[in-house]
Amino acid sequence: MKPELTLHGRTLTLQRYPVRNKETLQAWDAADEYLINHITESDITLDPARPVLIMNDSFGALTCWFAAQSPVCSMTDSHIAKLATEANLADNQLPSVTVTDCLADLPANPQLVLLKLPKSNRLLVWQLQQLCQHLPADCIVIAAAKAKEIHTSTLKLFEKHLGETKTSLAVKKARLIFCQPDVSQAAPLPPPLTWDVPEHNLTLTNHANVFSGDSLDIGARLLLEHIPANPVYKDIIDLGCGNGVIGIKAAQLNPQATVTCIDESYMAVASCRENADRNLDNPAQLIAKVNNCLDDFPADSADLVLCNPPFHQQNTITDHIAWQMFRDARHTLRNQGALIVIGNRHLGYGEKLKRLFGNVSVVAQNNKFVIYQSVK
Repeated sequence: MKPELTLHGRTLTLQRYPVRNKETLQAWDAADEYLINHITESDITLDPARPVLIMNDSFGALTCWFAAQSPVCSMTDSHIAKLATEANLADNQLPSVTVTDCLADLPANPQLVLLKLPKSNRLLVWQLQQLCQHLPADCIVIAAAKAKEIHTSTLKLFEKHLGETKTSLAVKKARLIFCQPDVSQAAPLPPPLTWDVPEHNLTLTNHANVFSGDSLDIGARLLLEHIPANPVYKDIIDLGCGNGVIGIKAAQLNPQATVTCIDESYMAVASCRENADRNLDNPAQLIAKVNNCLDDFPADSADLVLCNPPFHQQNTITDHIAWQMFRDARHTLRNQGALIVIGNRHLGYGEKLKRLFGNVSVVAQNNKFVIYQSVK
C-alpha cells in the first residue's frame, strides 16, 4: 500500500503505527479525504491565531493536513494514535501540534472542530457534552465517518448533546455531519460508570471509552477464576488491562508482587488507577501505565504476563496487535516465566503461542473462550 495522500496539489506521506513491512492498509480513509476536501473547497477561512481541534484522528492524517494552517490540538484516547501523529508530523517536516487525551481540557476559543466518530457511543456523548460546554458560538463543528456508521440514532445524539444537526450526501461511502453548537444545551459531563463484581468483592469505575464499560465481560470473568498465586512472582504484567480488573485481582492474590497494568487507552489507564486505589489495601503495589504493548520494557524482567488481546485497531479487525503482545511478552519474561492469554475460540491463539514459545497448554475453556498458557 502506497503511503502517499495526494489532494489539491499537495502530498503527505502517512504511515499507520506501528509501521509494518508489506502494510496492506493506509493511514487515512475516505472520511478524512471528505473533510479535507470540504474545508478546502468551501468558503471557510482559517484564522492562523485560533486553534483547530481535531478529535479521534486515527493516525494523524487530519492533524498533518491542517498543522501548517493554524495551531492544531489533536485530542485522542489512543496512545498509538498519538505516536502515529507525532511520527507522521516529523516525517512530513510539519510544525509540532498539541496532542492531548480525552480527559484533558479543550483548547481555548477553537474556530473549527473536526471529529471522527468513535466506535463507542459513550465516548461520543462524552465528547459532544465536552464540546457543548466550551465552544464559542462561531465555532464550526464537522464530524465524519463511513456512511454505514452514521445512523439516525447518531444524529439524535448530536442534536441532544450539542445542537442543530444536518448531514451531507455520501461520497465514496463516507458522510459528513454538520452541527451548530447551542450553549443552552450544555450539561455536566456524565460521571464514570461504577458497578460491583460481588463474587470478587470489587467495585469498578469505568471512564467513557473503556471496553465493556458497563459490566464485566465474560472473557474477563473466566480469566479471573484462573489467575495463579505464586510466592515466587516478583513482577506481574496485565497487558491490555482495560479497567484493571485482572491486574487488581492478580495483586490481591500475589501481595508480594509488583503489578504493572498496560493499555494504550488513556481512559482505560485512568480507570485502572482509580480502581486500584479503591480496591487494593496497598494501592502502590500496582502501576498503571499508557504504552504501546511492552515498548521499552527490559528483557527478562517479568515472571507472569496476563493478556486479553484486542482483535481490532480502531475500526479494523486485525491480529497484529495480539502477535506484537505475544512477542513482547516473550521478550520481557524471565526464564520459566509464563504468559497466560484468553481469547475467543475462533481466533486460534494456541497455534501462534506454540510457534513463538514452542509450547502451549489449555488452562480452561468454555463454549466461547479459551485460556492458554505458554512458558518461556
